[in-house]
Order: sequence, then structure tokens, then C-alpha cells
Amino acid sequence: MMISTQSLSQRLAHFADQLPETGLSVGELVKQLGREGLLLLCVVLSLPFLLPVSIPGVSTIFGLLILFIGVAETLRMPIWLPGKVAGYSLTRERLQDILRLGAKWVQRLEKLARARMAWLTSAAMERFNGAMLVLAAALLMMPLAIIPFSNTLPALACIFLAVGMLSKDGLCILLGYLFNLVSALYFSLIFVLGAAVVLKYLGPYLPSWATGFMG
Repeated sequence: MMISTQSLSQRLAHFADQLPETGLSVGELVKQLGREGLLLLCVVLSLPFLLPVSIPGVSTIFGLLILFIGVAETLRMPIWLPGKVAGYSLTRERLQDILRLGAKWVQRLEKLARARMAWLTSAAMERFNGAMLVLAAALLMMPLAIIPFSNTLPALACIFLAVGMLSKDGLCILLGYLFNLVSALYFSLIFVLGAAVVLKYLGPYLPSWATGFMG
């Protein structure tokens, strides 16, 4: 378990140093991290998607784990993972690389995050913030990785929500809401434009029910 008196970035770095030589399974990692560690893990898992285009398939795996963390936050219960996900093994070297990279980015965020706008991080808002994290993860998992910013926008929502929940920073929470909204609008625009292209070039060849649905 990570030491509560340390900063968020120090917790990640400390945990990376304490990893066993044999590595850990995802289930063991989740068990050792605890609630705050899981929210930190959301930040770490979201970092690869800050590039305009992400690697297809990775967003589904990482997004699924973030989604389960968000569900646990929403229901205020221990996280549950499917057997295959929990049993997936991670080597010590890979985990250390991920956690240390995460520590560097979290350290940068710590300079900006602070307790403010307390009503957005109150006990009454915890379930809603967890639900917003679930939404961000679901958007991250959308199979649109080849489209620029389709992973970046929901990843930013995950990062701001997780940091806000950890630091009791209502402004970060608000930014998480904003990036969720921007992501949803962006995906809606992609769908509308895609439907328009399909109707333009394939409309004559589609059944009437399909053109009616897209029209």
C-alpha cells in the first residue's frame, strides 16, 4: 500500500521501486494500489493517448480497466475485474516504465492541482464524478483510434477527473466534464459526417431502411 503522506507522484515512484522481481498480475496490482492508487492508475493509463493518433486496440484494453475503476467509484465498492483481465501478467520492467513515466506527468499536474471548488468534490458528487469517469472510459474505447484526437479528448477527461478526485480540485473535475462534452460532440460530428459520406456515395445501393436511419 502506498504511503498517504507522500505526494501523488511520490506514491507512484515509491510503488515502482517496491515491485517484486517477478512482476505482478493486473489483479495483484489493483489489490496493492488501493483506491487512491487506482485513480492514479487512471492517469497513467490515459497518458499514451495524449498523442493525436493512438495505436488501435490499446484504447480498448486500457479504457476497459479505467471503466471498471470508474464503476467502482460510482458504486462506492471494491473494483471487480473479469478473470482474464485480472490474470494478465505485467513484468517488473514494464510496470516500472509505466509507473515512472506516470510519476513524471503527475508531478507536473501537481503544480496546478489544489483544493478548490469543494462542492464539485463533495461526498454528494462522488458517485456522479465516478459516472463521468465511466463515460470518459467508454468514449476512450470507441473504435475510432485512426481518427485524430478521438482518443486524446476522452483521455484528457480521464486525467482531469482522476486528478480532481484525488486532489479535491473542483476545477480539474470541471475540466473533466468539459472534455467529456467536447468528446461527445466530436464523435457526434464524426458520425454525422460519416453518414453524409455514406449516403452520398453508397445511398443508391443501400436498402431503404438503412438510408432512412442515416438520414
